[in-house]
Amino acid sequence: MGQILEFFFDAYRNTPTSFIILEAIAFVFGIASVVYAKKENILVYPTGLIATTITVYLLYKAQYFGDMTMNFYYSVMSIYGWYNWARKDKNEPIVHISRTNSKEKIIGILLFAMTMVVTFLVYKAFDYEIQIVNYIDIFTSGLFFTAMWYMATKKLENWTLWIIADVITVPLYTYRGLGMLALQYLIFTVLAVQGYIEWRKTLEEQNKNITNPPLPT
Repeated sequence: MGQILEFFFDAYRNTPTSFIILEAIAFVFGIASVVYAKKENILVYPTGLIATTITVYLLYKAQYFGDMTMNFYYSVMSIYGWYNWARKDKNEPIVHISRTNSKEKIIGILLFAMTMVVTFLVYKAFDYEIQIVNYIDIFTSGLFFTAMWYMATKKLENWTLWIIADVITVPLYTYRGLGMLALQYLIFTVLAVQGYIEWRKTLEEQNKNITNPPLPT
């Protein structure tokens, strides 16, 4: 137990207090965002926006440009998702949980590929020496990018992509010595599994109501 605590705190010995506070705030709001997403609550976006904006700054200072680019995208996509989830018709949400169709799967694959190319170019633009961990970062960036878009459109598959990317990211941040972020993504993994289960139940209930609509009273 002592070794685990030492790992989490040792990386912060020479870190400015202001950075630790900012990372802690991003940690709390990041967890809150995923909890709200699991519950299909629109607060996923304002809480997520706070977390990603802070994270963009921290990752820029740490020179993790791939992760920084993705978190900047999350900030932009949070605004779109906030708008999309808020749209209503006769006081009922327009966007409902659904599965991706063939067209949306193709778009997802294209987004995944495009994101990896863009992230690679970002590293090159900053004249950063790309190592193996950076290629992993580029790959997970593609997963996160696509997952964020699927979440903004309430596609069940967003959780599958989050789970895969989170599982990869935990050891990646552990290797980099970012203990708090590694712990955050471990929690994200658990919440993403729960989110998938809850959204799938909601989708099954929606389909049941369509197939067997309630009788008029």
